[in-house]
Amino acid sequence: AAAGVSGVIKTVMALRHGVLPKTLNVDEPTPHVDWTSGTVELLTEQQPWPDTGRPRRAGISSFGISGTNAHLIIEQAPEDGDDPDHDAPEPAVATDGTLPWPLSAKSETALREQARRLLDRLDRSPEAAPARIGHVLATGRSAFDHRAVLIGREPADFQGALAALADGEPSPHLVTGTAATEPGRTVFVFPGQGSQWAGMGVELMRTSPVFAEHLTACAEALEPFTGWNLIDVLTQTNDAPDLDRVDVVQPALWAMMISLARLWEHLGVTPDAVVGHSQGEIAAAHIAGILTLEDSARIVALRSQTITHIAGQGGMVSLPLPAADAADLIEQWRGRLAVATVNGPSATVVAGDGDALDELLAQCDAQGVRARRIPVDYASHSPHVHPLHDELLELLAPVRPQDAGVAFYSTVSAHAGGALDDTTVMDA
Repeated sequence: AAAGVSGVIKTVMALRHGVLPKTLNVDEPTPHVDWTSGTVELLTEQQPWPDTGRPRRAGISSFGISGTNAHLIIEQAPEDGDDPDHDAPEPAVATDGTLPWPLSAKSETALREQARRLLDRLDRSPEAAPARIGHVLATGRSAFDHRAVLIGREPADFQGALAALADGEPSPHLVTGTAATEPGRTVFVFPGQGSQWAGMGVELMRTSPVFAEHLTACAEALEPFTGWNLIDVLTQTNDAPDLDRVDVVQPALWAMMISLARLWEHLGVTPDAVVGHSQGEIAAAHIAGILTLEDSARIVALRSQTITHIAGQGGMVSLPLPAADAADLIEQWRGRLAVATVNGPSATVVAGDGDALDELLAQCDAQGVRARRIPVDYASHSPHVHPLHDELLELLAPVRPQDAGVAFYSTVSAHAGGALDDTTVMDA
């Protein structure tokens, strides 16, 4: 099966370099062929391949020892400068021109040599489009363990990074590393409230058709449950409410998270597991396949609206303490303050009565603890939300959870599960 491989390689190289190679291992042509009766002759010396204005073509015959006879015709590939936009995929995200060039090889030495060859190619073809080169490097080559990524906007950025890689030197436009022995797993993490800002998503909505498509779908899913339009809120048009309202910001963040997740999936980054906090858990459940978009929209919209019933009755404070230490600290306000969320080994949020939080902040200031009040006037994830329990369950009665297609980690149990049989855990 491999009888003609060397011939294929030789011919491809000849086409690429525009050279007719000499016929090897032939001192005298065979006398069994009448070389005078036609125009066929052996090449005794290497010659330039004539440029006729048409693509070069060559035929290769392979005669196997068992009697097989195969013939292959190869045509010269288009030049880099020929119709660079032909069949180019529609970009999922428009950028400011910053592009990645990924390289990989089986060894560090081979990686450096590859950088030298590519640098030489750039020197010989300075007109080559960086985007086209990046696309070919990303989609047309095998991935090996020794890797480098060049980041740049101008040809000079890539040339400098390639020179640094070839010489084993650092560069601000270069990242190198070795692939992990075992393939890694990807987790999508969906945050809670507080990650919003005015104008979020607007530029991406205008430059990414994929993101805009899913954001529009989220807006349509929210429409039956809100008195405002999501796109108007994000663009601040048509007298839309701003993000200061909890019943606006939480659905807006939910839509942002879902649309970003779908964009990552479109780009080939898919989650092996998902986890979310607060309304982020609702988005995570949709991406995991547990909630339809419509059910997910219902939950985030109606949940945020019920929270308005307890607005002005409490608050939340972030403490740079482990959960156990935070619990000890607020013990003197038992029944008025509670641990709301554990955000990290030394990051805990407590919630409860506003006056108790004022006293806590004063004590922390006196003790040198850098406590910070969170800008909300309700006590989420605390006993303050208990009066909303029955109303919320009634509102969410039509929701029908499904089996998960992606592992969904609960922030209540810290375990991955299938269907959300008990939706009350999402009111934690």
